[in-house]
Amino acid sequence: MERPKNRFLEQLAKGLGNQLDKEEILREYASHIDEILMESDCQDEETVFDLIVSRLGSPEEIAQVWREEFSVTPSNMKWVFIFLNVLFFGGGSLLTLAHNIYPWEWLSVTWHHLTSIPTLIAFLYMFFWALLGYEIGKGFGHNGRVLLRKTFLLSLIPNLLLMVLTVFQIIPHSWFAPLLTKTFIIACIIFTIILYPVSWIGYRWGRKASI
Repeated sequence: MERPKNRFLEQLAKGLGNQLDKEEILREYASHIDEILMESDCQDEETVFDLIVSRLGSPEEIAQVWREEFSVTPSNMKWVFIFLNVLFFGGGSLLTLAHNIYPWEWLSVTWHHLTSIPTLIAFLYMFFWALLGYEIGKGFGHNGRVLLRKTFLLSLIPNLLLMVLTVFQIIPHSWFAPLLTKTFIIACIIFTIILYPVSWIGYRWGRKASI
């Protein structure tokens, strides 16, 4: 049943014109069509073509979606995630500063609760980066790869800044007690290294969801 598949892809290729990553888009849809053909035992070419259209949409509709997707300005999404990451670190920094300056009981309780669950916080933070990749993949598809790299690098600045300030003791180590142990430092380095792969997996997942 190659003729319905080729017909669909030819129409889609024509609709995409000279879009960025056109060949990769076609390969991805070809794999989806192969899955549909494996599930169907119909031998009528028109019926098979209609089945593909009913599952994926018409080539014209798909091409229109991609044209709109490539025309979206990614700037807003990039700065939203950068702001959220700064807010995360800014909030944590303010909480740390306040805890070490003001002897408020509720603040001490909050601090000790948070420092008792560093692993949970780390996994929630990784989820944030996976969500970043997913939203970029879903919202911008193939055109989101460059956006993902730029957003990741800019969002990582607060992380690296905090590490530098802590390593060189510009921020006193005692502020982070009892967190600042050798095990915790190694864990932070490992988590930082795997943040981009986590974002990339989220991006790939989001890109598939956009199809």
